[in-house]
Amino acid sequence: MGEFDLIARFFKRPVQRAALGVGDDCALLLPRPDTHIAISTDMLVSGRHFFPETDPMRLGHKSLAVNLSDLAACGAQPLAFTLALSLPGVDEPWLAAFAQGLFALADAHGCELIGGDTTAGPLNICITVFGEVPVLAGRSQALLRSGARPGDDLYVSGTLGEARLALDALLGKINLPAEALAAARLRLEQPTPRVALGLALRGVASAALDVSDGMLGDLGHILQSSGVGATVDADAATELIAFSPFYIRAAGQFGIKLSEDQWRTLALSGGDDYELLFTAPAHVREAVAQASRSSQTPVTRIGQIETQQGLRLTNRQGQPLANTYASFDHFA
Repeated sequence: MGEFDLIARFFKRPVQRAALGVGDDCALLLPRPDTHIAISTDMLVSGRHFFPETDPMRLGHKSLAVNLSDLAACGAQPLAFTLALSLPGVDEPWLAAFAQGLFALADAHGCELIGGDTTAGPLNICITVFGEVPVLAGRSQALLRSGARPGDDLYVSGTLGEARLALDALLGKINLPAEALAAARLRLEQPTPRVALGLALRGVASAALDVSDGMLGDLGHILQSSGVGATVDADAATELIAFSPFYIRAAGQFGIKLSEDQWRTLALSGGDDYELLFTAPAHVREAVAQASRSSQTPVTRIGQIETQQGLRLTNRQGQPLANTYASFDHFA
């Protein structure tokens, strides 16, 4: 099977929203009036971002999910994406499963494939995604990292730590029974992009990003961009995994026990969660709660933005804790 036959068989589909899709040298997008186009690119490299034996259907899902998560953090409505795919060879069953996972998530969010590239080489997946953000009275409604202000509440969606728990188990650092590992591995390999929450937070949140490299490390990007500091309730963040439905079931069925430091490491610096970390003024707490309800996405208040720069950790009683939790960095 040649390159163009591969594209036509597995990845060429008629477009509904774009002006022109796969098949020409360029795709054509037709933005609606009074919108900005949000663009994000993520690369997934075999052996670096995923295990080579990862289920290809899950890999197709995750390849797009990590990009949709960026749109969610910006408050952007998904529109379209391109796919650049490096393959060591043509494995038709693998490609069929990969495309199935990719397009299932794409269809769920109305996000269509409009172009890309294929080449022979080590397995490498690069997606660029495009979304729309309204512009009202000349002002973009995009959520940015730079909008946090002293006095804002700090929130995170969903739960933290299951993806890191699965990774540590797969690397032999933690012993998990097979059923518990399978449940945690879903969070690692098939994350849920919080698109509905991101859309609901437009005009409510003051700053946002998605948690990809670890909650505390990613929070640092908001603090730096906004020129502020924060105090984080480490216990509140840790309880997002300690009391998550997954762990309660795993602990009850399998008796899994972790130390306090292991709990905190999973929650505070785990990474691959793809939850939204965002700030909002205290006076819009009810609006945040309504965004949570309308998007059917739980959110938890875990801290506060402050004038004093830097990041401070406390326990539930407000006592200071040492911050020894390093997030992931490709080149550290």
